[in-house]
Amino acid sequence: MTGQVRTVDGRVAGRRGQATRQKLLDCLREMLATSAYRDVKVIDVARMAGTSPATFYQYFPDVEGAVLEIAEEMAKEGASLTGLVAGRSWAGKAGWTTAQELVEGFLSFWRKHEAILRVVDLGAAEGDKRFYKIRMKVLNPVTNSLTDSIKDLQAKGRVDKDVNPAAVAGSLVAMLAAVASHQKGFQSWGVKQAELRPNLALLAHLGVTGKKPTK
Repeated sequence: MTGQVRTVDGRVAGRRGQATRQKLLDCLREMLATSAYRDVKVIDVARMAGTSPATFYQYFPDVEGAVLEIAEEMAKEGASLTGLVAGRSWAGKAGWTTAQELVEGFLSFWRKHEAILRVVDLGAAEGDKRFYKIRMKVLNPVTNSLTDSIKDLQAKGRVDKDVNPAAVAGSLVAMLAAVASHQKGFQSWGVKQAELRPNLALLAHLGVTGKKPTK
């Protein structure tokens, strides 16, 4: 852990305190993977971390405050999704590779952070601006990069001028996020992961270029 970490009352936590704080976050993250967000209690997190509720409250005001900390960490990692689009080619076989890697990146990121993303989506859907902002921190950068990619294709005459790049990019990212958050649901429809990826990549490629990919 880098940088200064402060307790709720403003004191700078020492190395041991930082380790305790991180353990509490790790235990909460683990609990969110198996329990409903609102069923998680401070006493349960503290017990799992081998400490007391009083220690928990030294670092976080409540469970929600700790959840927001985890969500912020996740959002920072989400910035890496822009690398799946920024500066990438959408021409020829390279375009198909870009579409595939974009899809795989979204699916992998959502699988890794499924528990906290579920809480973020719930909070955002209920109108909590804090969770909404975190969701946008994840989605906005990749949406902006995809918008730039479509604008570049328009400038080269490869995409119709009537296409609104931001509208298309936003729609594609919303689709990718929705599918990524519903991966287990596809299995109940008889769709295997191996079948989902190429078909989703096809939709992404068609959305960006308006053409079938060159494989």
